[in-house]
Parts: sequence; C-alpha cells; structure tokens
Amino acid sequence: MIMSQLLNYVAVLFFCVSRASSLDTFIAAVYEHAVILPNATLVPVSPEEALAVMNRNLDLLEGAVTSASKQGAHIIVTPEDGIYGFNFTRESIYPYLEDIPDPQVNWIPCNNPDRFGHTPVQQRLSCLAKDNSIYIVANIGDKKSCNASDPQCPPDGRYQYNTDVVFDSKGKLVARYHKQNLFLNEDQFNAPKEPEVVTFNTTFGKFGIFTCFDILFHDPAVTLVRDSHVDTILFPTAWMNVLPHLSAIEFHSAWAMGMRVNFLASNLHYPLKKMTGSGIYAPDSPRAFHYDMKTEEGKLLLAQLDSHPHPTPVVNWTSYASGVEAHSVGNQEFTGIIFFDEFTFLELKEIGGNYTVCQRDLCCHLSYKMSEKRSDEVYALGAFDGLHTVEGSYYLQICTLLKCKTTDLHTCGDSVETASTRFEMFSLSGTFGTQYVFPEVLLSEIQLAPGEFQVSSDGRLFSLKPTSGPVLTVTLFGRLYEKDSAPNTLSDLTTQALRLNPKTDAWKSK
Repeated sequence: MIMSQLLNYVAVLFFCVSRASSLDTFIAAVYEHAVILPNATLVPVSPEEALAVMNRNLDLLEGAVTSASKQGAHIIVTPEDGIYGFNFTRESIYPYLEDIPDPQVNWIPCNNPDRFGHTPVQQRLSCLAKDNSIYIVANIGDKKSCNASDPQCPPDGRYQYNTDVVFDSKGKLVARYHKQNLFLNEDQFNAPKEPEVVTFNTTFGKFGIFTCFDILFHDPAVTLVRDSHVDTILFPTAWMNVLPHLSAIEFHSAWAMGMRVNFLASNLHYPLKKMTGSGIYAPDSPRAFHYDMKTEEGKLLLAQLDSHPHPTPVVNWTSYASGVEAHSVGNQEFTGIIFFDEFTFLELKEIGGNYTVCQRDLCCHLSYKMSEKRSDEVYALGAFDGLHTVEGSYYLQICTLLKCKTTDLHTCGDSVETASTRFEMFSLSGTFGTQYVFPEVLLSEIQLAPGEFQVSSDGRLFSLKPTSGPVLTVTLFGRLYEKDSAPNTLSDLTTQALRLNPKTDAWKSK
C-alpha cells in the first residue's frame, strides 16, 4: 500500500512539474532578411571567400536574433538562402557547404566546433542560440560523400542538400531537414531519396519544418500536420510573389488556416526579384505580416501564439455548395488565363447578387454585395479544375472572386496590385473534391484582412464585416494531391506554355 501511494505521489509530482515547465503561449519571431549576395561566378571561390560572404549575412542575422531575444522571443526563423544567397551552380556552391550531422549525435557546435570537421557557420549559429537563449532556424547547405556502391551517387561523389537546421536555446542541433521539392533553378542541390518528416518537441509545442516549394506538395508538408500532429510549422523561404493567388503573405496565411496550424514564414527581402512577404500566422488569423516592395531593408516581426492551437471544426468543403442550384447563364461565360491555367469566368455585372460558374467537376458559388458598382473596375468569378503543368505538376481546384486588371475582360486573371471597390459582404463556396482547401482574402496594396472573414464548417468562406479595404481577390485554393502526375519537374508542356504565353510571368518562387 505504501509503495502504491508513493508511486501515485511521484506520478502526480511528475505531472505537475511537466505542466509547470510547459508554456501555453510563446513569442515567435521571423526575420525578413535583405540578403547580401556573393559576386556572380561560375568558378568556385576559396572557402575563406565563401565564409566572408556568409559572415556578412550572419552579422545582420545576429542583430535580428539579439533584438528578438531582448523582446522575449522563444524562437526565430530566418529565410531560405539567407546566409549565402542564390544563383549558384553545383560547383560554385560547394565552398559554402558544411557537413551537417544527424541531430541524434547530441552536438552543441559552440562547445565542440571541430567534432564534425570544419563547421564555422554551424558553430556561429549554435553560439548565437546559446548566448541569446533562443531557438534559431536557419537555412544552409549540407554535403554528404558517396561512392559507386550507391547507384544514385552523383558523378562528383557527393550529395548536396538545401538544408534547414534548428539549434535550441542551449545551442544544441535539434533538427535537420533536407528540402524535398526542389525548384527548377536548384540544380546545385539533390533531393533526398525519400521525403524527410522532421519534428522536434519544446516546452512551447511540437514543431515541424519544410522549405519554400515544399508547401505545394503533400510530402512532407501535409504529412507533418496530418500524421505527426505538429502545432507549428517553420518555413524558411525565398519566395517570388505571383498574383493573384501566390503572393507570399496571401498563400502562407491561407495554408495556416486551411491546415489549422501555426505557421512561421521567413522570406528573403529582395524586391528586384519580387521577394518580400513574411508573417506569423495562427489558424484563425494572421498575427503579424510584412510586405514591402519599396525599401531595401530587412524587417523583424514578433507575435504571441498559442503553443497548442485550439482545435477548430473540420470543414466539409462541399457541403454547402452541393446544395446550391446552379442557374444556366447561357453564353455569358468567358475564359481567362491565370498563371498558364485556363479559368472559366463570369463577370459580376451588378452591385450585388448570386453567381455560379462551373468547370469540370467544380462549381463555384458566390453571394456578394459591393459598396458601389464602379464603371472603371470589373470583377469576375472564376473556376479552374485541372492539372497545372508549369514549373511543377500539381492538380488544382480553385474558386476565385477577383478584380480584372482593366475593364477589358481579357485582362481577368492578370496580375493587379490596387483596387478601389470595397465589399459589404461576400460568401464563396465550391463543390471541391478534396479536404485540402486554403482560403485567401487579399486587399488592395497587397494587404491581408485579419479578423474580417472566417470559414464555416459547411465550406463557406464569408465576410464578418465590410472589408476594411478594396478587394483584390477572395479565393478558395484547393489541392488534389492524389491527381498529381509524376515528379514535379519542368515538362515539355512548360516550355510550350512559356512560348505561347510570353506576357505571363512564370512563378519563380522556390
């Protein structure tokens, strides 16, 4: 009996200590970094020259880390390519790479820098984390030797990986992730043989990590949320904005809401390549975001998040829409191109009303009321149900209310950044064949609308109040992963599309 009581006491004590050491909320930081690029060269520089470039970027990152720590941040995310830049060949990036071990080795580079060879970048990141008592997420390059016994070993005898690393507040390496879905211009890197599902636990929740282009594919992004049940996603990125649906703050905040997780997105700041847009997103609403095409300066964002986001009702994305009667509209439909995909559109001709447009298996339903019907602006309701084949192959179902670039219907779907029409209300739904739908609302001047809309359990994206600014787009962006074709690489269709549509900007994000 005494032993049983003692065990119960120990169990209760352990539970209380565990609860006391865990945090209900935490302060997150992301840094949009104005990267310093190396001089363009096809010839590899010396390791000393490479380290000099990386240290110049690390000097800037150190300032952000120190500032975030002083403001109470528990974790900071820095961008993809933030330490050495971009535009490398396989050979020219080699001097920038380090051997990054599996975190299971239990290593604090700050205390033992030479344990795995010459690792000055990992040492500096580790010391930054340790000295500031903060988790640091960074993106660097990993190298792994291989030989002829491996049939997939590259001709130069090594694998090179686009790699995210995480150091905890004591400087220990706790996570390493090799990017799975490489973008078209990442020939300097190899993809891992199998997708890596990387997680780690903290006193302020369970974290998962992936990089940039990964967000559009099932593995590892969806797997981390659906199977590993992470609370927060860490997302280093070098994202080039493409309107109307793939602006960074727009799509990343929508992914957080659609997947019902916290999402910390850190983008490069390089306006010449349309790189800007970072944020701290909760499942219900953005907590902080930044978009700046006008200056050359970096930006540190901080916000408080729940360590374990409150569960939200599962959405049946077709429930409401499947019960709406689709009215015949005769020949009023027209087609338009959004990023090489042919949408079916209907012009919104009245100040308010109910519209339906269909393509293949997808019917999109919109109820709306504008504040005024302007003669100098045209809005349209569009639907797309098909395989996207440019810069990757992935199946989409999209319902979108958007502003056309001009009053010419042929411009519906073109990139546009400003508008003048506010909406008193909107409600958008569709007969989606997937549970993976990401709700976007983007206002004029590329601004989000936190707290102004929500998603109902029957699949409606609807406004809670009149919009605070003119509307660029209201969109439900659906992904049917099971209909994707084989590897997401550049196909002959891409080349043909680029030739046929020279005026359309291809999505160059990574």
